[in-house]
Amino acid sequence: MQQLAYFVAVAEVRHFTHAAEILHVAQPSLSKQIRALETELGASLFSRARGNITLTPAGEALLPLAKRILADVDTARLEVQELAGLRRGRVRLGATPSLCAGLLADVLRRFHDAYPGIRLIVEEGGSRDLVRELTRGSLDLALVILPLHGDPPLDTAPILRENLVVASPAAAEHADRAHRGMLPRRPYLRIEDLRNRPLVMFRSGYDLREATIGACRAAGFEPSFAVEGGEMDAVLRFVEAGLGIAVVPSMVLAGRPGLRGTPLVLDDCGPDASRRGPHPGLQRTVALAHRKDVDPTHAARAFRETLETFLVEAAKAGSLPSGVEALVTR
Repeated sequence: MQQLAYFVAVAEVRHFTHAAEILHVAQPSLSKQIRALETELGASLFSRARGNITLTPAGEALLPLAKRILADVDTARLEVQELAGLRRGRVRLGATPSLCAGLLADVLRRFHDAYPGIRLIVEEGGSRDLVRELTRGSLDLALVILPLHGDPPLDTAPILRENLVVASPAAAEHADRAHRGMLPRRPYLRIEDLRNRPLVMFRSGYDLREATIGACRAAGFEPSFAVEGGEMDAVLRFVEAGLGIAVVPSMVLAGRPGLRGTPLVLDDCGPDASRRGPHPGLQRTVALAHRKDVDPTHAARAFRETLETFLVEAAKAGSLPSGVEALVTR
């Protein structure tokens, strides 16, 4: 374990002396352990030409595995401490920005009140980013969007479904311009209505980016971007400022009076659309995921129980955010 930890440290900073300082060990000792690891594996892990430290192909192959092994060892240590009766632990949770800005805060508060000794670590990111980190062992649980891409080795349990809407500015000076030049006046929008409209687009790694681009291409056109590369808060602020419109989950508009959300549908219902209305709005399903090859810790299982209980109670009380449907039943 020590050799792997030293290897990862050097691989991340690409400098033996700096890695030794970070680990608070003598540099000769660190170098000796790295050489011992290379001898045991039968391959050089670093190229040291002209003082530049780079990973060899063997080092590139080992790095993600070493990180995962070290993460699993850390998790095992905490789990044993829990079983030994220590009132502490850790939950590393990944969640999409819409959930972090929505109902997750209330769930975290309930969990913290019930288990004050459990440390909560939340990583916010796009669904694909979270799947990657979960697979690497950097997270215990993650709230991700289904379906998953690439068939990762994860168990998933759908917990809620949320509507997607087109966010546009509510401020008069921007809203008038939006409806004149960007959006038709009707209580819903079709994918086709996004043609030639400037979109505020998320950075790569967000499932909303892929979903929006995919829906536009399926309708026969390439979307136009006014600005791209933002996180959720930035995207919503850009829309408020009138830069463009964005496809977002309905829950993120709660508490944002500067934005309005219009339901987004695939198409009309044909010649009788005026009588029957549009197809149901576009939706996405959120699932709680964990790795198949590692059982969740006691702390992670407690968090799942807290989350599911919260969703069931909120659904019965009618207090879920607008456009959100709980899929957990008790």
